[in-house]
Amino acid sequence: MGVMKITDSITSVGVLNPNMRVFDIVMRTEFGTSYNSYLVKGSEKTALIEASHPRFFEYLRDNISGIADIGKIDYLVMNHNEPDHSGSIEKLLELNPELTILVSQAGSLYLKNIVNRADMKVQVVKDGDQVSLGDKTLHFINAPFLHWPDSMFTWCPEEKALFSCDFLGCHYCEPQMIDTKIPYPKAYEQAFEEYYQAIFGPFKPYVLKGLEKIKDLPIEYCCVSHGPVLTKDCRLKEAMDKYREWSTPKAKEHKSIPVFYCSAYGNTGRLAGAIAEGIREALPDAAVETFDIIEHDMGKLGALLNESDAFLIGSPTLNRDAVPPVWNLLAHVDAVNIQKRPVALFGSYGWSGEAVKNLSARLKDLKVNLFEKDFRVVFVPTEQDLEAAKAFGKEFAQSL
Repeated sequence: MGVMKITDSITSVGVLNPNMRVFDIVMRTEFGTSYNSYLVKGSEKTALIEASHPRFFEYLRDNISGIADIGKIDYLVMNHNEPDHSGSIEKLLELNPELTILVSQAGSLYLKNIVNRADMKVQVVKDGDQVSLGDKTLHFINAPFLHWPDSMFTWCPEEKALFSCDFLGCHYCEPQMIDTKIPYPKAYEQAFEEYYQAIFGPFKPYVLKGLEKIKDLPIEYCCVSHGPVLTKDCRLKEAMDKYREWSTPKAKEHKSIPVFYCSAYGNTGRLAGAIAEGIREALPDAAVETFDIIEHDMGKLGALLNESDAFLIGSPTLNRDAVPPVWNLLAHVDAVNIQKRPVALFGSYGWSGEAVKNLSARLKDLKVNLFEKDFRVVFVPTEQDLEAAKAFGKEFAQSL
């Protein structure tokens, strides 16, 4: 059960999912997660802040029913409409067809195609709008791209509670979902950082804008959508400080130009070494390092690629394509921020050599600044080939 009283008027009625190990297909969740929902009772009206994953609706229903009549809830606030937040709306409407759903403008468009019901009572709320529950008030704060265009925060000043949606949350599950009762702090801190990197890393400028919007609020409870509630006297300031630190651009003294490759028999690897040597000759102050993809943690390589000033990728050809680890690395690309990044391709091949061509097509779709030339050799590179590879690296570096 996820029921937990936060204040006299706010109760967490969300659902725990301790056994989840993969979220949204690509994100590992070693410590499970929670689908947090909050019931806010005013003297005149009641609001539910977010619903839950559809698979867990019965748990959500039972949690709410233990403290309120679902049929008498007035508002459902959807700070964000991804299905792990909105998946239970259709079943909630079966129990309460008069429920008014409060969403951002973008959220109203998404919700229509998520719930697929024409009879929903949807009310768009804009930045600065307020809804009264009697002796409690809900204030709405636009927070686009944290992490969808529809995202917003909800602030209840009387309770000094911010409902921050995914912002400042994490995939972490314990019986007591509040930061004052975290029995494994190192595990929580790991989950918190991994969540930020996966969810908010691509939106760092928006993270800073979001922090600015809430910096002057006297927040005592930050009611996140996943993970423990954060409190003023425990982890809230630390969490906000980390988001600011991780999102603030860091001045670079030197360009970072990693060279990634896979090599079945060492031939593409030899090209990588020669190309890196050419880059260093042209840019002696640059940080240039070669990485055999299968020898390193893929998450760390993805982070290095996304933080680079430029990068190169080399692959042999196997079954008329690039090899799987190279495609896996490209699956870690931050497609939001990779546009116009300088990239060059290379590889050794035997029969046909489609690897570079196929990688080129993918990178063009990502709208990178693909170097006009690639570098390929057949089977084992000669000394002349290696000199040409070095010249290729030098030419790429000079184009930056």
